Amino acid sequence: MRIISLSAIIIGLLAVPAAAQDSRMQQILDRLENANQWRDHVMIVAHRGGWKEGGRIRNAENSMAGVRRSIELGVEIVELDVQKSKDGEYIVLHDSWLDRTTTCKGRAVERTLAELQDCRLVVEGTGEVTAESVPALRDMFAVTRDRVMVNIDNKMEVEDLAGVAAIAREMNMADQVIIKQNLWNSEKLGAMTEAMAAIGEGVRFMPIIADDAVDDVRFIEKVGRTFSADVVEMIAWRGEDQGMTANGGALFGARSRAVSARGDWHLWVNTFTIINKPGGYLAGGRGDELVQADYPQETFGFWAEQGATIIQTDEPKAAIEWLEKNGYRVPYAERIEPADTASIN
Repeated sequence: MRIISLSAIIIGLLAVPAAAQDSRMQQILDRLENANQWRDHVMIVAHRGGWKEGGRIRNAENSMAGVRRSIELGVEIVELDVQKSKDGEYIVLHDSWLDRTTTCKGRAVERTLAELQDCRLVVEGTGEVTAESVPALRDMFAVTRDRVMVNIDNKMEVEDLAGVAAIAREMNMADQVIIKQNLWNSEKLGAMTEAMAAIGEGVRFMPIIADDAVDDVRFIEKVGRTFSADVVEMIAWRGEDQGMTANGGALFGARSRAVSARGDWHLWVNTFTIINKPGGYLAGGRGDELVQADYPQETFGFWAEQGATIIQTDEPKAAIEWLEKNGYRVPYAERIEPADTASIN
């Protein structure tokens, strides 16, 4: 029998390119799927693809430029808003109306995908008209595939998510897509279980739990177990007259951390701003407004200490820099580069 020495094995491994051994996407998937192993690493989600930076709007929301910037910064996930065009094509757009974010007027559902190609994305605030049109989901997936995960914010019916999953499977990136839905009682849990059966295997599902409807950690555990979830999104509402939370509210604390550890899944929190709502509306008053006022400890630091291992923010650059500097993120072995726009059909 031929005996291969340990040194020969090591040399052979070193000869394999780093990308082949452990690609950046594989590292992201590993950190998502093995929450307990990576509770010392807070993952970052760029809200609306990554449109803000340093308290100002830098890119058109849900744009390829924003997604490429997010990839460049090193986020693990980009959140994209998905709906349908008149001819049933999946598009990436937040509002049902085109007026705010494009050069066109009217409802998106009243235009075909070809017609939407004439609607240029606009950088809100500056009014800058970009060279990008309303993107088809398929084209956006070409930018994200093998570079960053995608969290789908569904602006359609739950039944439409099966089509999103079909595109992801066709492009061999089903495991890189996370769909989500609000759940707050057993009836909703049953309906989503049926919906996921129709959607099929491969695509990940993330339940959303809000503390205005759920305060029993046992229900969260039931939800996570039902869907074999990798992550549960937790909403810590802030009322109109409430100040900053001191403990994270009903969905955070020792019991939630214990439940997430037993299930080996992540706790996700949102810190992004919602216009015309109190600061930190989704984060118990501890949102991106504090980051922009130069108090990142009170936002990113607070939620990391409460057990959140995924943070969705409009300030991904600030989040990554502060978390890495303060020991809440573990550097990746490989840097990932954004897609070359010239190669996108």
